[in-house]
Amino acid sequence: MPNPAVRSVHVHPVKALRGFAPAEAEVEPWGLAGDRRWAVVDTAGKVVTQRQHARLALAAAALLPDGGIRLSGPGLEPLTVEVPRPSAARGTITVDVFGARVEAVPAGPAADAWFRAYLDSEVRLVHMDDPSRRRPVDPDYALPGETVSFADGFPLLVTSSSSLDALNSLIAQGDHADEGPLPMNRFRPNVVVDGTAPWAEDGWRRLAIGDVVFRVARNCGRCVVTTTDQGTGERGKEPLRTLARHRRDGSRLIFGQNLVPEHRGVIRVGDPVKVLD
Repeated sequence: MPNPAVRSVHVHPVKALRGFAPAEAEVEPWGLAGDRRWAVVDTAGKVVTQRQHARLALAAAALLPDGGIRLSGPGLEPLTVEVPRPSAARGTITVDVFGARVEAVPAGPAADAWFRAYLDSEVRLVHMDDPSRRRPVDPDYALPGETVSFADGFPLLVTSSSSLDALNSLIAQGDHADEGPLPMNRFRPNVVVDGTAPWAEDGWRRLAIGDVVFRVARNCGRCVVTTTDQGTGERGKEPLRTLARHRRDGSRLIFGQNLVPEHRGVIRVGDPVKVLD
């Protein structure tokens, strides 16, 4: 078996939208630079994801050098959104991220109108201006001072190609074999690793990707987003049906591991991955 190495790196500027796969990315304490710093919220301030609107899978956000984004989606003209700055006229609003209360800056009327037209729903776009102090990582799994962006719960998510191959083999033996094989984008990871045994990541506690060291906080529980075809927005039964049979941790269906970086750095496609603990 070859030595473990980074197969791909993924950044999703807007939570729930399609991202991009750079050759390298800066690792910040709260995640990859530019990853999930923007989110769509409803009229109550709750974050909106593909759980509520599978159509978000078809929209994309390109990250601009200054931290702004370029939105695109079927049926709408692309829109450039600059990073909003808190001011007397545009302060922060309270956003609910799965029960966590987070302050965020409204992106402005043009961005809100774009998403309302796209989803045919009363939503708005917000930006996390200062992730160093806005949202702490779940204290049950965090060290003091650790923070996260609008990601589901932790700064980074790592998956392995061998585990996906193993999962697809199980799907092929099940009742919904016609839905497989599934691509990795169903799981929306930040880092995909090649050269490991299937499910080896279950035993990782600390690892180095290139020169950056990460602590493994916990395994990643999966939701209905994984059943959403990222190219069409259509939903199926897999992989949740197969994960429920083979990959349970209590009530959670797991695939991948959540990471917290121990320091800043840069990770690159091809970087060696070394398990430290």
